Amino acid sequence: MRSPTAADLSARWDGIQADFAGLSNDADERLSTEHIEWATVIFVMERRQKTRLSQLFGSALKGRRVICLNIPDNYTYMQTELIEQLTPKLMSHLRTSSA
Repeated sequence: MRSPTAADLSARWDGIQADFAGLSNDADERLSTEHIEWATVIFVMERRQKTRLSQLFGSALKGRRVICLNIPDNYTYMQTELIEQLTPKLMSHLRTSSA
């Protein structure tokens, strides 16, 4: 529930459009090349996801910023502690991207 929380938080800020998709086979929405082409910045929650992303979509990632937020997978959707971790990290990177 980290990614949907991050997408929903990000979409609240002016000028930011956000979406989320997963890398696992059981993801509700699987990441595609179209997602990557649409994105300016791609956030992953763990280093292993960044590695997997590169393995699956290496050439499509050229020119894209991929940022690892280092958020463990032990939160529920919009859990207060998750929001407290995500907000400053997202703000820092999104400010840089939109400037």
